Amino acid sequence: MCEVLEISTSTYYKYRNTIDPDYSDYVIIKQVFDENFKSYGYRRITDELRDELGMVINHKRVARIMRKFGVMSRYIKNLVPNYTQKRNEEETRDNLLQQNFNQRGWVTDISTLQLVRNGRKAYLSVILDLETRDWVAYKIYNHMRNELVMDTLKKAISKRKDLNGLVLHSDRGSQYLSTEYKIICESHGIIVSHSRAHNPKDNAVIESFFSSLKKETLYNYNITSLEEYIQLVHDWMHFYNTKRRRNKKK
Repeated sequence: MCEVLEISTSTYYKYRNTIDPDYSDYVIIKQVFDENFKSYGYRRITDELRDELGMVINHKRVARIMRKFGVMSRYIKNLVPNYTQKRNEEETRDNLLQQNFNQRGWVTDISTLQLVRNGRKAYLSVILDLETRDWVAYKIYNHMRNELVMDTLKKAISKRKDLNGLVLHSDRGSQYLSTEYKIICESHGIIVSHSRAHNPKDNAVIESFFSSLKKETLYNYNITSLEEYIQLVHDWMHFYNTKRRRNKKK
């Protein structure tokens, strides 16, 4: 029973023969926590309880109950991206966003999906809309060759009609510096933009997106295979665009 409820045996025996005034609220809070990829903190859970369940509850009480029963995400430090590869300056375009992410435009990047213990990898390519913060398109392949980026780009283009003048920003990965990438963009009226060298903050929105994805999938679940992880990512991507609460844009 303790394993199913994800509580320690000491917690079980402590509360088995007593009536805890917080327990009924804990059960509801834990259910909301589990239903949202074990990712919500006390503020988002409070909003969910109020908006979806109509509960009248203070965020401080939610935080206290979560601490009391050990309801929290098992986040770990993010891996630091490697920006050591040098790119030919002649292949890059100007940084048109200038770290102003509250404007019309798309941002894109690739992230590695990997289980450290078995070494197998997959690669996730995503395009995000800066205005809505929703993803426009994504692809998961077992390689990160140009095909991954081009197929993601083509899928995004197929979903939108008015692309003329739209800025598409990326880092200086080889896929985004390729002639094929630039031709596809420019033939649809999309303006290519690149980050400055060794400056991940120039693409901070999608870096934050990947950070949230990994915190709320890989680090919160006991995943045993790459296939299981990929399916979890598909589920999270759907959750992100349809249900996940967002922090307000700054």
